[in-house]
Amino acid sequence: MPVFDHFAVSAATLAEGVAHVEAQTGHVMGPGGVHELMGTHNRLSGLAPGEYMEVIAIDPAAPAPGRARWFDLDRRSGPPRLSNWIARTDDLEGRIAAFPRAGRILSFARGPFRWRMAVPDDGILPFEGCFPALIQWDSARPRFPDDGLRLTRLELRHPEAPALAEALAGLIDDPRISVAPGALRLTATLDTPEGARTLI
Repeated sequence: MPVFDHFAVSAATLAEGVAHVEAQTGHVMGPGGVHELMGTHNRLSGLAPGEYMEVIAIDPAAPAPGRARWFDLDRRSGPPRLSNWIARTDDLEGRIAAFPRAGRILSFARGPFRWRMAVPDDGILPFEGCFPALIQWDSARPRFPDDGLRLTRLELRHPEAPALAEALAGLIDDPRISVAPGALRLTATLDTPEGARTLI
């Protein structure tokens, strides 16, 4: 069964996203890199072993990718926000067969890392991003310094909460992930060296 891999904070610029995370959690994001296929760049920080968080934005130095960018970045507006989460699987093809709306499988590479990810053709994940992007790592996953950050809760609020909960029921079993009715919002609760912090 897929497991939680990471969550993504999207922003108009990488600097704005990093400042948003620091203001809400007290943590300065680590380094990152670029995604040539998508025309985006990011910065990353570790959570528990095998988990991390990401700030992602359109890379102004990159050419347009010729397709919709992932995480609905082409349409995003407003301040930075926690917009998406990503679940790791060892059977990406099987998961896509069971839930075709998750997207089409694309291959990515950066340095020593290789992964495949399901990306919808329009860049918009089901349930406006409350359904996870699905990833399969074909290399070792990134490793991070332990800065004392741990995800303790990920709340997914959506107007169609029952349908979202049904879609997730056969996909992932993680007591930290909850679904609630309401206006669209993702909220992460983190344990940090300074205590519990909430990231939206």
